[in-house]
Amino acid sequence: MKTPTSRPVVLCLSGHDPSGGAGLQADIEALLAQGCHAAPTVTALTVQDTVNVSDFRVLDRDWVLAQAIAVFADLPVAAIKLGMRGSRQMVDTVLQIRHQLPGIPLVCDPVLRAGGGGALGQDEVGYTMRERLFAVSTIATPNLPEARILAELPDGTPDQCAEKLLPYIEHLLITGGHGDERQVHNRLYSRDGSRHSFVCQRLPGSYHGSGCTLASTLAGRLALGQELVSAVQFALDYTWRTLRDAEQPGHGQFIPRRLPLDFC
Repeated sequence: MKTPTSRPVVLCLSGHDPSGGAGLQADIEALLAQGCHAAPTVTALTVQDTVNVSDFRVLDRDWVLAQAIAVFADLPVAAIKLGMRGSRQMVDTVLQIRHQLPGIPLVCDPVLRAGGGGALGQDEVGYTMRERLFAVSTIATPNLPEARILAELPDGTPDQCAEKLLPYIEHLLITGGHGDERQVHNRLYSRDGSRHSFVCQRLPGSYHGSGCTLASTLAGRLALGQELVSAVQFALDYTWRTLRDAEQPGHGQFIPRRLPLDFC
């Protein structure tokens, strides 16, 4: 007997990665693992593998709007996860979608560059995101290199970047992992002055899709009703486990294992 789903729906506005390591596939797998239903809306197509990105194409805004409208006209969206936008026009499109879904958590993953260094957006996208998109986001999840770009502080510390960015957004999670310290420090900053630090052991290797995994997991936990700090801790712990168990199917980075092998 079929019954209505009780799984919360998360609208994912992200790019498509044909290697399956990042983007919408990462969103779908991570949200399934949280007991959520992913509603994937494609914002961009990319030419990439586990090594790097060689090209991308941002979809026409009318197509993106049509996808999103079809979802929220039919499904009770409980949270939004923002991944690759790629252009200022797509930021405008996301804002239009957000205005039609007020009051629900929105997790913004900046996605400015791929793990291999290739650009995933035009140069001005970071500025436009900070100035316009952060205001309608619950939390952003940049890594330190992305936080430095957004804060326009090329050598900024996490604290310095947070001080520059908190006027634009209420909560900011700056993830570590891009240095060579034995422990990774992930720092949660809030506009009310509260701070939380989460420390984990550094894992060897480099990973493709870790940021997507973290942001989509966090969106799923918020959709489930989990309190923000607890949801951040849960998402960081889950992401670390996916990296610990990661596989290297290609010639480049490892891909997080977001689902157990016996998942069905």
